[in-house]
Amino acid sequence: MDTKPKNIFMTADTVGGVWTYALELTRALEPHGVEVQLALMGPPLTSAQRAEADKIPNLSLFKSDYKLEWMAEPWSDVRRAGEWLVHLANRLRPDVVHVNGYAHANLVWNRPTLLVSHSCVFSWWQAVHGETPPAQWQRYKSEVTNGLRGAHMVVAPTEAMLRALETHYGKIDNSCVIPNGRDSKTFRPGQKQQFILSAGRLWDAAKNIKRVSEIAAELPWPVFVAGEQNSPDQRSLQKNELAEHCYWLGQLSEGELCNWFGGASIYALPALYEPFGYTPLEAGLSACALVLGDIESLREIWEGAAVFVDPNDSEALKTELLRLIKDEQYRHTMSFRARERALHFTSELMARKYLTAYSQLLKQPRSIHRRESFAQCA
Repeated sequence: MDTKPKNIFMTADTVGGVWTYALELTRALEPHGVEVQLALMGPPLTSAQRAEADKIPNLSLFKSDYKLEWMAEPWSDVRRAGEWLVHLANRLRPDVVHVNGYAHANLVWNRPTLLVSHSCVFSWWQAVHGETPPAQWQRYKSEVTNGLRGAHMVVAPTEAMLRALETHYGKIDNSCVIPNGRDSKTFRPGQKQQFILSAGRLWDAAKNIKRVSEIAAELPWPVFVAGEQNSPDQRSLQKNELAEHCYWLGQLSEGELCNWFGGASIYALPALYEPFGYTPLEAGLSACALVLGDIESLREIWEGAAVFVDPNDSEALKTELLRLIKDEQYRHTMSFRARERALHFTSELMARKYLTAYSQLLKQPRSIHRRESFAQCA
């Protein structure tokens, strides 16, 4: 049996990091002769997203508007989306099904299934609110647990995310860690200027970008913030929640964000929850000095290459930003360390690790409901 996959059926959504990840992995698989059939759910594609996808020769796109499993009252949509996905997969006949979610990993795919955990509501809630989610999220927990048990392999981008899954949903035997990656040719250092940048979903409390905006008036350098203000369920930040002393850039295209990262001397993201985090990686590749939330996942990736602060301590954040602003040599050292570390997380390495994982799946007997155990995805 040929254990090198030729086509992958992948599920994803149009919100944030999963979209970035899906396209980055697809691009990196193209030199290996792998076609990706990407089935999307969630909000409509923006024109920028459509244009970005159209540039990828090994990508076929299928779009629906079904709700995502972490949205309010999604389950009838999740069921209908599952029927649509299985019908698509049966028609396209991929070698491997790659699910970037949970509930749909438990469908009868009749082919090897890999589940990638990018985040989850229970670990998000614990990080942001300091407690487990209320009772209305028990259905979600059951669906996630079933998905983790139904997949032939479970992948997480960090050991911290994998531990969080086991904390909230029980032991997972068929698992491994594959860090996310980015093309180092896309994000490169530019002419550095005296400003601080932060970027992320402004409606997501886990990003904790408000913490940066609250101290902007006390800093000698301007603070620029990029990101989407409106959530997929149309909740948005009110104007009085946005500090007046920041420069709000709105949602930027990838090309625009590259330019801002290239020019920024410092990137600040005092996140409460970030299972991997694409924007710190993009900022690191762009040689920004990084100031990040002191949480397990970010420590795992950036230990020794970033400045860490308590996400709930505004004074500590201000102190570290002022130190970087005032001490040019220290700032240059931290920007160099950030770029050196970021260069370890390439899209090419990510693709090779996923190809190994896909090949491991294809070597196994096609027993769809049997769970397999894999030591690693090295």
